Amino acid sequence: MAKKAKVKSVIVKSVAKQIAKKKGMRFPDDAINALNKTVITLIECAAMRAKKNGRKTIRGYDF
Repeated sequence: MAKKAKVKSVIVKSVAKQIAKKKGMRFPDDAINALNKTVITLIECAAMRAKKNGRKTIRGYDF
């Protein structure tokens, strides 16, 4: 069986769990992983948009 490539986390797990806890919710690791993948995708899409507009800087409006 091939090993899965480890994806670097771009979110702070403890902070995400804290936010959920304040709302009376639990935030298991599978949800943390899904959130991390979503954030990575958002950053990649914003980078593509910035490149298409001839910039090397991602701006807030790229999201």
